[in-house]
Amino acid sequence: MKLQERVTLFQQRLQQVITQSGMNRSSFASSISVDRSTLSQLLSPENVRLPRADTVASIAEKHQISIDWLLGLTQQGSLGANIVPEALQVDDYSTSILEKYLEWYREAIGYKIRYVPTTLPDLLKTEAVAEYEFNRYGSGKVDQSVRDNQLLLLQQRHPGSELETSLSLQSLRSFALGQGIWQGLKVQSRIEQLQRMIVLTDELYPGFRWFLYDGKETYSSSFTIFGPLRATLFLGHLYVVVNSIEHIRKLTVRFDDLIRMAIVHPHEIHKTLEGLIDECQ
Repeated sequence: MKLQERVTLFQQRLQQVITQSGMNRSSFASSISVDRSTLSQLLSPENVRLPRADTVASIAEKHQISIDWLLGLTQQGSLGANIVPEALQVDDYSTSILEKYLEWYREAIGYKIRYVPTTLPDLLKTEAVAEYEFNRYGSGKVDQSVRDNQLLLLQQRHPGSELETSLSLQSLRSFALGQGIWQGLKVQSRIEQLQRMIVLTDELYPGFRWFLYDGKETYSSSFTIFGPLRATLFLGHLYVVVNSIEHIRKLTVRFDDLIRMAIVHPHEIHKTLEGLIDECQ
């Protein structure tokens, strides 16, 4: 579904919610903590954007509907169904989660995706790095791992895609110098990866923004937040899918803390990567 089609469907379903509530627009706007003009703008035929994630979450929470239904991602959870999604889902990490991840990524187009990678941002990885990681930790097929990363990159090039990622500077430097898990990766492969990062971060900016924080000051496990829809936490060979609004909000606050603590910002990442290439040589 294209973004404009989703916006139109959202408007139709929002109007259904307002009608079902029995409130006038002013009262409904107040119930979701926005003013009447903001609500009118959301419903305007000229509107081409989905609302803020916190607004969608507020509508769903206050009026007991599914976020997925409100955004047109499912027919379930409609008015009167009182659908509350399972707060947590835990499963083994496998190729199936990669397929789901790509699907969730597409569903979140129009919203900001927040991403703390386990090692390096997947969509930036070269084939050599993807194969190296796969040989250490992977299951399934190496060509599928490479293809999934390529699909993520293609998705990020889609108009309306917005992705912020945060990683510790120390993790990136360990990669560049071949330390820790990267000891077996050839110098040339590491340099080519850093060069690819320079090219892609320039190409994808500002839709893709990469921040680096000081790992001596804070730490974060790997997680991804797909707008207001869901979040995933990766725990080795397990992953946790978070669906509750409150949990997603708390993870969003945590991610925003990482951004505030950043010591390298998107406009500085190019220079940092060049410096790491010099250290490799």
